[in-house]
Amino acid sequence: MRTDRAGRRRRRWALLVLPVVAVIAGAALAAPVSAATVSADDGAKVVKETWIDDRTVDLEIDSPALGETGMVRLIVPVKWRAEPARTWPTLWLLHGCCEPAEYQSWDRFTDVKAFTADKDAIVVMPSDGEAGMYTKWWNFGLKSTPDWDRFHTEEVRQIVERGYRGGTKRAVAGVSIGGYGALAYAFLHKGMFGAAASYSGIPNTLFPGTPEVIQGILIRAGHYNFFDLWGDEKASWPIWWSRNPYDHIDDLRGTALYISCGDGRTGPLDPPGQSDPLEPAALLTSKSFTEKLKRMGVPATVDYYGAGTHSWPYWERALHNSWPVLAPALGL
Repeated sequence: MRTDRAGRRRRRWALLVLPVVAVIAGAALAAPVSAATVSADDGAKVVKETWIDDRTVDLEIDSPALGETGMVRLIVPVKWRAEPARTWPTLWLLHGCCEPAEYQSWDRFTDVKAFTADKDAIVVMPSDGEAGMYTKWWNFGLKSTPDWDRFHTEEVRQIVERGYRGGTKRAVAGVSIGGYGALAYAFLHKGMFGAAASYSGIPNTLFPGTPEVIQGILIRAGHYNFFDLWGDEKASWPIWWSRNPYDHIDDLRGTALYISCGDGRTGPLDPPGQSDPLEPAALLTSKSFTEKLKRMGVPATVDYYGAGTHSWPYWERALHNSWPVLAPALGL
């Protein structure tokens, strides 16, 4: 009799405990994978990981390259949790200057999350600050930070690959100064990115009038001593030359290229009467770059679409249009 009562008690406990175990197990399966212990070669590490939704995570990285923390937003593939042993190619999207949303801007102002929902790639959207120019700042040789290039191509890349299962197939695209960054990273780190796209970018920083445009961008972002970037374009010409995509086209051979730009007039995606002065300047420097590509026999897909301003609706469209160039580099 006692044995029967004991057996019934054990069965009742089992019925109570099993649902709790199932809930805990389910929660464990649904919980995001943390990479807070992963570090880059120089000691950069994630100090805060914030999951926005099941595909979107913001990482705050303690960065020796910047001398402070830097941010990056990742959009992971739909099947990222379901396939924990798999690595994924990475699509890097770079923002422009003076954008308060900076590293969140691609996610906030375009349909990139929906657009990549059926694409097996991690989207990497790093901060470039107000106007970091995707480069190591010269600062008159007095200090070595900030180095946005190292933050992106070493620290963020290594953390994404070691902690979030990023693979070694990569493509990069950017808007405005991010378009410069995409092409600069492609030639400065030859082979790192199989494809690079510039949307309304600055691929020839030494084109007449373009240094002044860059200086204006820096002033707009609060960097009033704009010579901190690369120095004076004449006195420090070797620094400017060394970081100018136009002057390193041979190093872009073998990289799939996409260049697009409007002309600043009111276009089909603009409110009536809208125009801007930045897009014509971007068009001039972009045309000088693509003309040299043609002279040197380096292939590129070029879309100078005429009317259109320096704005997100055109860059969202450019991402869609450039996908056939970017996808093969990602193995997709």
